[in-house]
Amino acid sequence: MTLSSNQSIHSPRQIPKRVLILGATGMVGRAWVEKLESNKIRYRAVSRPEFDLMDPISISECITEEYDLVVNAAAWTDVDGAESEETCATRANGESLAEIAQLCKDIDATLITYSTDYVFSGDGDAPYPTDAPNDPVNAYGRSKLVGEKTLSASTSSHILIRTSWVYAPWGNNFVRTIWNLAKTRDELQVVNDQQGRPTSAQQLAHNSFNLYLKGAQGVWHLSDDGECTWFDLATQIAKRSNPQCNVNPCSSDQYPRPAKRPAYSTLDISESMKLVGTIKNWQDCVAAVCNALIDAEAQTSSTN
Repeated sequence: MTLSSNQSIHSPRQIPKRVLILGATGMVGRAWVEKLESNKIRYRAVSRPEFDLMDPISISECITEEYDLVVNAAAWTDVDGAESEETCATRANGESLAEIAQLCKDIDATLITYSTDYVFSGDGDAPYPTDAPNDPVNAYGRSKLVGEKTLSASTSSHILIRTSWVYAPWGNNFVRTIWNLAKTRDELQVVNDQQGRPTSAQQLAHNSFNLYLKGAQGVWHLSDDGECTWFDLATQIAKRSNPQCNVNPCSSDQYPRPAKRPAYSTLDISESMKLVGTIKNWQDCVAAVCNALIDAEAQTSSTN
C-alpha cells in the first residue's frame, strides 16, 4: 500500500472505551451518535451553547476527561456567509483546532476532525490525492486550510478527513432541500458544471471509525464512491420525491453566489478504500436516505 506524504498507518487501535463528540447536533455528529449507540460504545455528546468553537473556555471545559477518541464534528459550514465573515469562519474552522488538538494530546486521545474538498482550486480533471497542492477559491476553503496547517504542525495523534457534499436524513442539506422542493414545483434548475463526490453522513461516520481502528494517522479522504454533478444528484432525488418534477441543467453563472465553488473537486478515496474496504456508491446511499425520508413522511401521516 503506497501512502501519500501526509499519511501514515500505525498499529491497529482497540475499540475506544469512551468517545467525546463535539458538535453532536449536526449531520456528522448525529451520524456518529447513531454509530456509537449501535456498537454500544460509551460516549458524551456536546454542542452549542455548551460547546462552541468560537469560545476557547467552552472548549477547555468540555475536553477535560479521559477519552480514547475525540470526534470534532463541529464547524462553520455557511460557505457563502464565510465570504463576509471570514475572521469568524477562520476562528471556528482553523484557530480552534490548535486548542482542541492540544487538549486531546493532554488527555492522550486521538482526534478525528473534518475538512473539505474546497481546499482545492477545482481546476483539475482527475480526483485529488491527499497531498495535492492546496489552493482554495473561497473564504470557507481558506478557513479550513488554516485548520489543516494548524493540525499538521501539532504532535497530537490525529486523523484529518477531507469530505464533500455531505447529506443525511436529518439537518439542512442538498438532498433534503431537493426532496422538499420537488414536491411543490413542476421544474427545478440545478447547476451542471460542478463535479464532485456526495457523502452520506452515516457512511462517513462508519468509515471514519474504521480508519481509526485500522491505525490511520494524518490526512485521508472519505466520501461515497462514484462522482457526479449537482444536477445528476438532484435528478436522482427528484425521481424518488416526485417523478412529475423536471430537473433542468444550468450553469453556475445563471445562479451567482457570494462564494465561488470549485468546478471539479472530486476527492481520491482509493487509499481509504484499501484500508477500510468497500465504500458504497452515492446512488445507493442517496436511495437509502430517500427511503428514510419516505418512512418519516409515512410515520407523520399515520400520527396526524
